Amino acid sequence: MTRLAGRGELPARPPVEQVSLGSYPTYAEAQQVVDCLADHHFEVGTTQIIGSDLRLVEQITGRLTWPRALLSGAASGAWFGVFVGLLLGVLRTIGFVRAMTLGLAWGVLFGMAFAAAGYALTGGRRDFTSRSATVPSRFEVLVAVGYGERARTVLEGAAR
Repeated sequence: MTRLAGRGELPARPPVEQVSLGSYPTYAEAQQVVDCLADHHFEVGTTQIIGSDLRLVEQITGRLTWPRALLSGAASGAWFGVFVGLLLGVLRTIGFVRAMTLGLAWGVLFGMAFAAAGYALTGGRRDFTSRSATVPSRFEVLVAVGYGERARTVLEGAAR
């Protein structure tokens, strides 16, 4: 029985024995191999690209200061406030323009308050902003055992 996928997971396939068609340093190279197979009408549904040797890469995007924290909170609060304003406007509890204005104003205020609280609680231990990603260092192209020889034949023929 196939389990349900969690956050960011693909549904589990039934265990199938696989063979490697090669290991590549970039995803683009592995993707090019699968694309070549697809161009030659190979059953690419039996193929997987597996990233391995995972690393967490955190790219620092800047220094976090009080003004930047408050501005970020105001911006995210504004989006939520616009959403609430739209709901109030659609439900016709008050006039549309008034609903949007109130939603935006309250969203900005609450966004700034939550951002200020969050920044204050860090106590200066994390005075920077960043983006993080999990990045594989190599990519392996795998295919079900029964299709391995045909896949190699297709790739050898395409290389000529």
